[in-house]
Amino acid sequence: MLVVACFALATLGGLAFALCYGFDLGSEALGASLGGALAFVGFGLAVWAQLVDDREPQYVEERAVGPSPEPTWDSFEEALTTQPIPRTKVLWGMLGMAVGSIGLAALFPLRSMFPSEGRNPQAVLTHTRWKPGQALITEEGERIKPDDLDFGSVLTAYPDTGHPPATIDESEYNADAVTLLIRVQPELLKLPAHRKAWVIDGVVGYSKLCTHAGCPVGLYADEYAQLLCPCHHSIFDVLRGAVPVNGPAARPLPQLPLTTDSDGYLVALGDFTAPTGAAWWGFPS
Repeated sequence: MLVVACFALATLGGLAFALCYGFDLGSEALGASLGGALAFVGFGLAVWAQLVDDREPQYVEERAVGPSPEPTWDSFEEALTTQPIPRTKVLWGMLGMAVGSIGLAALFPLRSMFPSEGRNPQAVLTHTRWKPGQALITEEGERIKPDDLDFGSVLTAYPDTGHPPATIDESEYNADAVTLLIRVQPELLKLPAHRKAWVIDGVVGYSKLCTHAGCPVGLYADEYAQLLCPCHHSIFDVLRGAVPVNGPAARPLPQLPLTTDSDGYLVALGDFTAPTGAAWWGFPS
């Protein structure tokens, strides 16, 4: 019964792994369920082996030199072929169910290899929480209008998720989505033609994460219209689409397309123009 119980628990562990993956319960739950399933299979096999191998302790029998008598050979062959505990269908069936459930659970992570928002690893790296029509808010949760910024000023904005960013953990509002709003004189901007409509009354939005190592770019020199990363001193030209003009960063800060709603508050037209943060294995620097 102990062997059957171990294989039954291993089966439940495999099914639990599938459920944890489906409901995205985190790596801790995935590790505990799969690790438990494998442990119960191993323990069950160990107990089964002990039950099968119930031979008496070995000893040396004194015998005369020469071939063994025929009855002795017959007894020897019978001892090798006789199973003290029969390999019942129940045990083999439970073992098959346990191994099958673990094998099935192992197929679930393959789902992450197919393009799917929120599941594909590359999709997680290339997209943030910004969606068309999503409001921009301050750290305190206040919505933002273009006139809230003076010319030459900078403001950090977040996607509106229903909770002020200052009251929640970073993982809930997606740190990759943090945006710098900068208000400049519109006539000074030298953006590509299709991006000019993304600037509202001189307010332009760029990712706050440096494209070199992902540090926060928070220093702005209004006299030069440049953003400075304090970590490794990359400098970005705000007027020319935040292209790097100095330092190790090799690509511009991604721009957030902006518009206003019917009440005049800033909202996003969509996600950033490129992946935010440091370059990664699928996105060259």
